Amino acid sequence: MSTDRKSAIWVGALYIVATVFPVAAMGPWGALVDGDGILVNAATHEGQMIAVALLNLVMAITVAGVAFMIYPVLRRAADTGVKQGLALWYVGTRITEGGAFLVAILATLAFLPLSRDFVAAGAPDGSYYQTISTMLQSASDQAYALGQSVFAVGAAMLYYLLLRSRLVPTWLSLWGLVAAPLFLVASLSLLWTEDPNSTFSTVLYAPIAIQEMVLALWLILKGFNSAALASAPDTAEAR
Repeated sequence: MSTDRKSAIWVGALYIVATVFPVAAMGPWGALVDGDGILVNAATHEGQMIAVALLNLVMAITVAGVAFMIYPVLRRAADTGVKQGLALWYVGTRITEGGAFLVAILATLAFLPLSRDFVAAGAPDGSYYQTISTMLQSASDQAYALGQSVFAVGAAMLYYLLLRSRLVPTWLSLWGLVAAPLFLVASLSLLWTEDPNSTFSTVLYAPIAIQEMVLALWLILKGFNSAALASAPDTAEAR
């Protein structure tokens, strides 16, 4: 199996992990937020809270992994210095995205000691515990929204490069180029809906979520366009 084929399989697998794991975390997180409230729930369901954080941690690591695995292929296929720069910039966006997600994960884990103190204090109403809880949840939501916004910008770069290099079918690249701005709007909608999982945002998230799964399966089953890679210019001569 060629190096390019292995890279395609790795990229596809990482795309699936980066999508499936945060989706798997949404159910437990929703249960923690609902009911008696996150402060009480976090104290009585610490394992569930840690599981949510770990699932999202895997996602934060794999989003960067996607970029590192696909970068050598993008750079080889780039026929100008500008495209090579965009390929490297794409890596930077995914590292930034992962960093934002790590901030959100830390905010999530911070509920654990806060919830223990809250329960030990007799779960007082209207206390500073609720104020801190609101701040932590807001910080987590905003950090995720920031990471998703950076992802959308990086995705537009990626699909532009894939479109110009013909590494994957044109329809798949165009699908990504259309879906990326919709995802950006969905991420920024938190600013006015104050709900990261609103119906509006969910509808706009869907196109790129489906597209990435189709892209992942394509890369695993078909790989990159070997003809496009064979005709790629010598990167040392790209200007």
